[in-house]
Amino acid sequence: MSQRSSARIKQIKREVAAEAARIMATEGQRNYLAAKQKAADRLGISSALALPSNVAVEQALKSYLDLYGGVERNGHIKLLRQEAARAMRFFEKFSPRLVGPVLEGTADRHSRVSLHTFSDTPDEVILFLMENGIEFRQEQRRIRWHDGSFRTIGLLATEVNNITIELNLFDHLDQRQAPPCPVDGKPQKRAALNQVLVLLETPVRTDHPLNGD
Repeated sequence: MSQRSSARIKQIKREVAAEAARIMATEGQRNYLAAKQKAADRLGISSALALPSNVAVEQALKSYLDLYGGVERNGHIKLLRQEAARAMRFFEKFSPRLVGPVLEGTADRHSRVSLHTFSDTPDEVILFLMENGIEFRQEQRRIRWHDGSFRTIGLLATEVNNITIELNLFDHLDQRQAPPCPVDGKPQKRAALNQVLVLLETPVRTDHPLNGD
């Protein structure tokens, strides 16, 4: 491949990453591959030629949010983190950890507050919700594990103040190792309640180094 061709492909990837980031920020799309394919289609680029990595899209998303998010975005993320802290206090017996866009500072109006909970069996969390009269729905999510295998994770979703709180149901052994991040495959960042409270006292940043467990 010539130097000119290589430079052109890199430029195309940057353009696709920027458009995919805009799609994720404005249209509520959280699937990286779908956002990249949609971006390529809009730009008239063959998705087989130059799809950027998830990491590149994540970096472009952070740049977009920092540039265009403003006060409204910061206020919304703070609200989501406040709801996360309340939920974590309520589910304290299940050692909740905050994960995902609300922790990372990339959440939008479509984002859920995503918590990892830990118990001997999923029924413990279900029973706790029922005993406290909380309506919920059951869902599932299929994720790729560190060894390349796939695992199906049970989810419980409930609505609080027009915000969806989702509980990812793990057993106690899963506290030792977080599942892979869908962006870069590294162990997912997780934050305990005390770390979320620290975030609430600091300005919203999309490059926050928090990686607690």
